[in-house]
Amino acid sequence: MWNRQAQGMTLVELIVAIVIIGIGVGGVMIAFTSAVRSSSDPVVRKQMMAVAEGLSEEIRRMPFAIEAPAPAAGCARKAFNDIRDYNGYASTGICDINGTVVLTGMNVRVTVADAAELTGIGTTDRLKFTVTVTRGQDTVSLVGWRTNFGKLQQ
Repeated sequence: MWNRQAQGMTLVELIVAIVIIGIGVGGVMIAFTSAVRSSSDPVVRKQMMAVAEGLSEEIRRMPFAIEAPAPAAGCARKAFNDIRDYNGYASTGICDINGTVVLTGMNVRVTVADAAELTGIGTTDRLKFTVTVTRGQDTVSLVGWRTNFGKLQQ
């Protein structure tokens, strides 16, 4: 009797293994290719978020109401003196407060309206603002609320 022990692979087993490994490596390469192709998207999204946060902070720091809305001169916002002035503000490209374009390829839009979801506060003492930044099909929107806390404390 001859005792046959496994001492290697047959040619058929080797070819099947090469085909299976080749298919697996091909799938991994497709995944890497799509990941590399869209690797700049997180940077752009982070940039859009930073623009929206900066403008939201600018709006949040404005007084609640001073006088009639000041019209925007182009994309300049330096004439704005209260939150309501930002309602309807829109620009192509991202501008600083003086109206100098600092970033192209993105658009920004702001709406300011009554914050009806804040109950128990008079309709003239509550505002909701939405800052929307778009770039192509990507959109980032931030929503903020502001009350006339000076009047509410009285």
